[in-house]
Amino acid sequence: MLNLPPDYYDAADFSLVIAMHGGGGDAAQFETASKLTEKADLFKFVVVYPEGVKSTGPLGARTWNAGGCCEYARDNNIDDVGFITQLIDALIASYKINPKKIYATGHSNGGMLAYRLACEVPDKVAAIATSACSMVVKQPCSPTRAVPVLHMHSVLDARIPYTGGVGVSSAYFPPLDSILNVWSLNDACANVAEIITDDSSYKLTQWSDCTDDVLIQYYLTQDGGHAWPGGQPQGGPAADRPSLVINANDLLWDFFQQYQLP
Repeated sequence: MLNLPPDYYDAADFSLVIAMHGGGGDAAQFETASKLTEKADLFKFVVVYPEGVKSTGPLGARTWNAGGCCEYARDNNIDDVGFITQLIDALIASYKINPKKIYATGHSNGGMLAYRLACEVPDKVAAIATSACSMVVKQPCSPTRAVPVLHMHSVLDARIPYTGGVGVSSAYFPPLDSILNVWSLNDACANVAEIITDDSSYKLTQWSDCTDDVLIQYYLTQDGGHAWPGGQPQGGPAADRPSLVINANDLLWDFFQQYQLP
């Protein structure tokens, strides 16, 4: 599912954002929940919503193979890194996309795949922004370049706890502080885990003075839950409410614009 901004045929050199749904979601659901198309149309970037493989079970749930998660895609060793890599190449060949300005974002299982892309194909994505997830790669994460990372999470998220532990599908998820400290080593950051903001709304922790001036930023909100910050609630009355104190689309676009591939 691809969205071209209104001025696509009158301009060139577009950025591409790859927006990956959570486990059990799909392209249309994530477009609605994230409202990212509205942001893309306003700020004139291309956004694509790929879909994970559909399970053979009665629900036909779509998942991504992020390494240690999730379900059908993981259990059948689906090559989602290869899939996204081929998708990027195909879109560059067919549309007016700047190959240096390609970014990956995702919610939950989709965010996990964004982390895996940053580990395994950092030559394809200039930066990543993730929501309500952890990193669950099975192999050591050793990217060939420093990758900027923006992570957004809620203290109320019980499906993937920010402190780590067992969450959705009885899977174990590493704590976010540990994951981002791994990335600070990957990115060779001199200033680690600096608290920039810490109030009743959210805590912003930042790792800076990294290779190639990349940043790692971690927003931890006091409101919301397992949902896309600033987006639409999905899944009925029992579903988690999105955070209202940050807006994922605003944060990720501001973050992405700072970076491009060498």
